Formats: sequence, C-alpha cells, structure tokens
Amino acid sequence: MSATASEPIWTRPEPGTRKPRFSRSQIAAAALAIADSEGFEAVSIRRVAAELGAGTMTLYRYISAKADLITLMDDAIMGESLIPAGELPADWREAVAAVARATRTALLRHPWAVPALQGRGGAGQDGAFGPNGIRHFEQSLAAVAAAPLDTTAKLDLLTIVDDYVFGHVLRVAEQQASSDARTAADGAAIARYIEGLLADGSYPHISALADDPAAGSMGDPAELDRRFERGLAALLDGAVRG
Repeated sequence: MSATASEPIWTRPEPGTRKPRFSRSQIAAAALAIADSEGFEAVSIRRVAAELGAGTMTLYRYISAKADLITLMDDAIMGESLIPAGELPADWREAVAAVARATRTALLRHPWAVPALQGRGGAGQDGAFGPNGIRHFEQSLAAVAAAPLDTTAKLDLLTIVDDYVFGHVLRVAEQQASSDARTAADGAAIARYIEGLLADGSYPHISALADDPAAGSMGDPAELDRRFERGLAALLDGAVRG
C-alpha cells in the first residue's frame, strides 16, 4: 500500500524531481526562524512559504498540512540535540549527562518548543520517529549501554532524565516570559505585597529564605546552570543506588 497524506511524513517520499527546490531541512529551518523571532503561533505554511520566497501551493508539494510542518520542526530540534559522532563519553554517567546537556541547550535555544511541541495532542509527536529523533534515541541507548542496570531500569532512567530536562527548560522559559512581561513598577508592587504577607510572621520559612543570601542568586543564569547540574547528578546517583 502506498503512503498517503494522512500517514506520517516520514513514510512519504520527498518530491521526486531530480533537484527539489526545497529540502525538508530548509523548510524546518525557516519555520524555526519564524518561531524564534515571532513566536510559535506565527508559524504557518503560508508564512513559511513567504520566508522561502515561494508560493503557498508550492510548499504543499513538500508538506500536506501544518502537522507536517510541526513534525519537521520537532525533528530539526532533535538534530540540534545530537552529540557529534565520536564525541559521546565512554563513561555511562558522563554520556547520559552529555546527552541531557545537549538536549537542554537545544531546547533553551528555542524556549517555545517544549510547551508548543510536547503538549499538542500528538501534532508534533511524529518528530520522535524522524531521522534525527531515531538518531537521538540510538545515542541515548548507547549512553546507557554500559550502565549496571537491566533494560527496564535503563529505559526508566532515560525517561526520567528527559522529564527532568523538559521540566527544567519549561521552568526557565516561564521565568523568562514572566520577567520580560513584568515592568519595574510591577516588580516593586509584588515586592511590597510579599513584604506585607511576611510582616505578621505567618510564613517563617519564606521569611528566613528572604534573608538568606543564597536566595538572591536563584534567577542568575549561572545559578540555573549549577542547579541543573546538581539535579542531574542527583538523578544519576539515584539510578545506581535505587
């Protein structure tokens, strides 16, 4: 049975001309550029076609629906998450950490990606089965190959690390969006509001934290990096102890 437009894009051949005008990677790159500069909601087949200097109907020779476009974007980000060939550390802990760091870096480069691509009821989920998605999974399996764990525990570890990376990136993106939207006056008003809540001693632990110098660095980018590394190390420690 031949592939149809209702099947995942990966099961359908690219246009059969000898020299296609656009590649799937070019289409994905244009879509990513729009999402990065204007937001994910600005991405459409018409908008991507304009970015490529093509007519909308021309792009339909390469993709059949916006879901295909989202899938290509997802797979392109998976490609950015790959560690270059030959550079995966031999030690399994370092290898898993390297994959996690590479994934985090790629997702932070596109802070809209986790909420937009991971929670759309499957619209971008075929990206996991694309060429880069398969390479990423293969690389992840290679990372845990030497770990002293059975297959179930290895797969559990990869899932937990992915959940940790996605959660971290989502939190950073939310903090950045909140910071970008908040004016200095907003910040001052919130500070006064919190001071009022703490004044009667009803929140002793928050009051103690407010006086702790360590709390002042929570939003510092360098501290975000350190916190990510501490959490990742704790996960890997727990994997071998558990």
